[in-house]
Amino acid sequence: MPQPTTRARRTGHPGYSETLPRQPESAATARRLLRTACAVWGLDDLAENGALIVSELVANAVQHARRESIRVVIDRPAAARVRVGVADLSRARPVQREADDNDEGGRGLRLVAALAADWGTEERSWGKIVWADLKGHR
Repeated sequence: MPQPTTRARRTGHPGYSETLPRQPESAATARRLLRTACAVWGLDDLAENGALIVSELVANAVQHARRESIRVVIDRPAAARVRVGVADLSRARPVQREADDNDEGGRGLRLVAALAADWGTEERSWGKIVWADLKGHR
C-alpha cells in the first residue's frame, strides 16, 4: 500500500490529494482533507456539502472498486469553485438508481447530484475518477 501523501497549492491540479485504503473509515480522512482545503482557500461555505459529497463518493468506491486503495483529490480550478474527486482502479461507471423506501442504500449519487453544481465520471486507462463540483459565492 502506498504511503499517504498530501500536497497543497492555492489553485491548480491537484490542490490536495491523498491515497487511502479502500475502507469505510477512509471517508473520515477524506472529509478532513476537504474541510482543510476549503478553510485554506477561504471557501468554508462549501465545506459541509463538500464533506457529504466526498463521503458518498468514497462510500461508492469502497463498495464497488476492486483494489485495496483509492485516491481522493480536492482541486480549486477557479477562485470560487472546488472539485472533489475519488479515483479508483475499476473502470465500472457509477449508476444513479431509484431506491425503494425499504432500501438501505442506493441514494448516494442522487445526493451528490442534488448538492453539486455538476458531477460526472472521467475514464482513465487505469480506472476512473468520479468528481463533483461545488460553487461558492465569490
